Amino acid sequence: MSQSLINYICNEVLIMSSKLKIYNTLTRKTEAFEPITKGYVGLYVCGPTVYSNAHLGNARTYISFDIIYRYFLHLGFKVRYVRNITDAGHLEGDLDEGEDKFAKRAKLEQVEPMEIVQKYTVDFHQILSDFNTLPPSIEPTATGHIIEQIEMTQRIIENGYAYVTDGTVYFDVEKFAKAHNYTVLSNRNLDELLNNTRTLGGQDEKKGRLDFALWIKAKPEHLMKWSSPWGVGFPGWHIECSAMSTKYLGPEFDIHGGGMDLIPTHHTNEIAQNIACNHAQPAKIWMHTNMLTVNGQKMSKSLGNSFLPHELFSGNHPILDKGYSPMSVRFFMLQAHYRSTLDFSNEALQAAEKGLGRLFQAAELLTKIQAGSKSTFGVSEYAEKLYAAMNEDFNTPVLIAHLFEGVKLINQLDENKASLTLEDKHAFENIFNSFLFDILGLKSEVAGGAEKVDELMQLILQIRGEAKARKDFASSDQIRDRLKSIGIEIKDGKEGTSFQMGRNN
Repeated sequence: MSQSLINYICNEVLIMSSKLKIYNTLTRKTEAFEPITKGYVGLYVCGPTVYSNAHLGNARTYISFDIIYRYFLHLGFKVRYVRNITDAGHLEGDLDEGEDKFAKRAKLEQVEPMEIVQKYTVDFHQILSDFNTLPPSIEPTATGHIIEQIEMTQRIIENGYAYVTDGTVYFDVEKFAKAHNYTVLSNRNLDELLNNTRTLGGQDEKKGRLDFALWIKAKPEHLMKWSSPWGVGFPGWHIECSAMSTKYLGPEFDIHGGGMDLIPTHHTNEIAQNIACNHAQPAKIWMHTNMLTVNGQKMSKSLGNSFLPHELFSGNHPILDKGYSPMSVRFFMLQAHYRSTLDFSNEALQAAEKGLGRLFQAAELLTKIQAGSKSTFGVSEYAEKLYAAMNEDFNTPVLIAHLFEGVKLINQLDENKASLTLEDKHAFENIFNSFLFDILGLKSEVAGGAEKVDELMQLILQIRGEAKARKDFASSDQIRDRLKSIGIEIKDGKEGTSFQMGRNN
């Protein structure tokens, strides 16, 4: 007889957590996870720059780290998840020159920069709420941590790795590179970087072409600026995350994450700043999500294949056949490993939609199945397969494949081709639901659940009945056939018409 889920977790989850392996961009290896402090996880993920609507690349990154966060919590870790909001200091082109992204948008919309910040922060939170992501433990803003950024910049100057030129503070990359591996994360050749760096305005202020700004002198017309020891200005983009991760997670923490586009510049510079200030590599493990494509092409506005989450939900875009629910999109994203390219297509999204429906139907069916006198398959062995998938660098595609194995088992139970004792049935139900709902973060999107479905079906049956009454048998049959294609069986009898929720096998 297998254990209940509670006993299983008490006896096995510590073993499972010790088997967790994560791919580390820093070492380019999959490594066994060993937290700095036993039972605790410090996780920092670079958040959005809130000057425009959240895009799907953002969403994929934060959904991926939501899964990681949920799994650590499931394993019993106490997690401090920090995800920042960049609301200042991010210039166009991710450079030290150019217009401030917030000021530019504020001018276009004829509002204050902080109105832009508020508007798009609300949009960001709404999109993540639609995708059912858990909020982070702490969500610090760049503007709320100006003091910390100034203090960190001062320490870097004192340690000899930064210099001041006319009110702007630059990080001395070439000096740093003589003592440390500046490109340890990207594994790029420093000489090639130097040769490929183009000359920019203000370059004569720098000692080296790779040097980047920690603090930028504000021009008179610049809207968002603060006083500092070097004059009125604003922080550079990279120093923000170094200051906030250090404040809330310490100089050394477990995991730092973000999109892979952040590796060559932002994350490379974060590491350099932290070492120059704190004499320590900030994170033991660096994790990065991969890029998005559409029908095999890179997603971009110039190709006309770039769409925002709300366009994906509504279907209001030329490339989309229809709208897709947030849970269908979330499930679609989880069918690819977070380190793999994710390719959007109508066919793939529609397949994900159907697959998610099968999982939800199976979970509902499982609650109705009666227990048997014996168990014909091992629940613990099934659970171990689910854990093994997640323990292999959070491999959600393999996990989902195992969940569909569970769907087959549920169908066999329903058809009396397999059986479970009451205790094993409860254990199987709990472990299946834990991975489907708690860890993958999927939820039913039908408000009111079964009651709303019943109301909707009664309306459809009424419409079909009216079609039959006026002898429009083509419409009546079409309604019946379309419902059957999605697993809903219509039965006409002497006492009227009824329906039965079936299965899409």
